[in-house]
Amino acid sequence: MKAIVFHEHGPTSNLKYEDFPDPEIGAGDCLVKVKAVSLNGFEPMILGATTALRTPLPMIPGGDVAGEIVEVGAEVDGGQWKVGDRVSIYPMVPGEGMTGETRLGGCCEYVRIPATNMVRVPDDVTDVEAASLPIAYGTALRMMVTRGQVKEGEKVLILGATGGVGTCCVQLAKAAGAEVVACGSADWKLDKLKEIGADHVINTSEQDFRQAVWDLYGKPNMRGGGGVDMVINYIGGDTWVDGCKSLGPGGRMLTCGATAGYATDNDIRYIWTYELSLIGSNGWTMEDQAEIMRMVGDGRVKPALHAVRPLSETPMSIQELIDRKVFGKIVLEP
Repeated sequence: MKAIVFHEHGPTSNLKYEDFPDPEIGAGDCLVKVKAVSLNGFEPMILGATTALRTPLPMIPGGDVAGEIVEVGAEVDGGQWKVGDRVSIYPMVPGEGMTGETRLGGCCEYVRIPATNMVRVPDDVTDVEAASLPIAYGTALRMMVTRGQVKEGEKVLILGATGGVGTCCVQLAKAAGAEVVACGSADWKLDKLKEIGADHVINTSEQDFRQAVWDLYGKPNMRGGGGVDMVINYIGGDTWVDGCKSLGPGGRMLTCGATAGYATDNDIRYIWTYELSLIGSNGWTMEDQAEIMRMVGDGRVKPALHAVRPLSETPMSIQELIDRKVFGKIVLEP
């Protein structure tokens, strides 16, 4: 099969479009013909070896896959799965790790996946849409809805809103009836945030987001009022304290990661004074993945797509992620 492969960590020039052995399935696996695969923020980190993960080489990138079953293992329940079924994969495989990180990814023509790691794709969801959803949109759903319980009428601040997780958070907040303040670092990205539902936008390369929130809603007051009800912060680093200072009384800050660093400063006074809640959210479940597909199918959420391209353009696409030139998701089609 054709695949995007890197044999050594390093720059995107290490990514090669080449022939690679077809996967061999086990008794409990299915062989899935890849119809679409999307990229995530971890692709440059795995390629560049900037994480603590030990990635076996050679490696195929791509964690989010949608496709069609072309072969089923001898022990797979034929009443549940059969050749021709449309599926997306749940990429965290017990004993193997994350697809595209510690097991071969989906930037190729065929993938092997345990039957227990497949989610059925509804007829009203396209392959491109289905491939956009698992990691970023599943994570956003768990953080915003399952853990954060966003509600109608709340004010929600979303930091780093222009990536896959952020664009979904904007839409989930709007679907719940919240007022959304979305942050980005380029005007063209802010325009797109407005297109997908943001009520207010903040250019963090020019504005202090905490002061911008105070200008919008007032400074938080111990007697009530001011600030926002929820802050979505998976950036960490030096945004953490200002995130807390942006919350009004009883507010909550949600985090599912820390792209700018996890060893943050803190100002505990704000936590006790305003009775703030700090809520963690770790990944997503298969049920979350199925639910976000249902939301796409009935029109409550529409994946924000930066581009849909042939698989051979994966290196250029990952370079765009590195250069921060992407809004939403890039999808590749073999």
